[in-house]
Amino acid sequence: MIILETVAVAFSMFSALPMPQFPWNERNMRYALCAFPLVGAVCAGGWVLASLLPLPDFLQGAALCLVPVLVTGGVHLDGYADTWDARASHAEPSKKQEILKDPRCGAFAVIHLCAYFVAYLSLCVTLEPTPRALACAGLGFVQSRTLSGWAIAALPLAKNTGLAHTFATAADKKAVRRILTVLAAALSCALVAAGRWMGAAAALASLLALARYAGMAKKEFGGVSGDLAGWFLQTCELWQLAAIVACQLVGVGL
Repeated sequence: MIILETVAVAFSMFSALPMPQFPWNERNMRYALCAFPLVGAVCAGGWVLASLLPLPDFLQGAALCLVPVLVTGGVHLDGYADTWDARASHAEPSKKQEILKDPRCGAFAVIHLCAYFVAYLSLCVTLEPTPRALACAGLGFVQSRTLSGWAIAALPLAKNTGLAHTFATAADKKAVRRILTVLAAALSCALVAAGRWMGAAAALASLLALARYAGMAKKEFGGVSGDLAGWFLQTCELWQLAAIVACQLVGVGL
């Protein structure tokens, strides 16, 4: 029962899928971050289904582009937009934290969201949905959430409030870090096995995105937060897909 509650808590927070509602407590939130990658598995399944639709290339690319948004409800895109508003201010970390809390959507949030969707849609349209490419992209959805959960449990937090703080303080951090480290390593091996050089490129892209996230969060915000976690996840998935498409364009890992 506690396992089902833990999964339901993770999906209730990180997806738009209907879930039975349970009160959040110490028991069902202890390993909720470990259930976070399961949302990525649903995104992967959605990608496979979208790739099977008998649609023209552009419409199929649009369907692939929209699958993660429909599954998550755009919860990570919200953090992505807020983070760019804050980063574009070039202010001190404390001021950037205030901008993150502002519910209004600034100009830089709109600009970067538009740029993100242009880039992601272009990659989805360009992608040749071969079994190898779909396997790499699907594993990438799981990997991005594994690394995101690991970062919340392992990296310093920017503030003592917010959802990231709630999940981090409720988690058994030591156990969560170990579980997600093993899972991330296993997923990297699975990417290489499934995609060869293509999978290796996607795995490397996810690790580079994590390194960029850790450095940016510490330097510009004093630590990670829920909004920054959304920025990382969207950035990671964009970089992974770019790596997969780049390999297809140069004929590597087909």
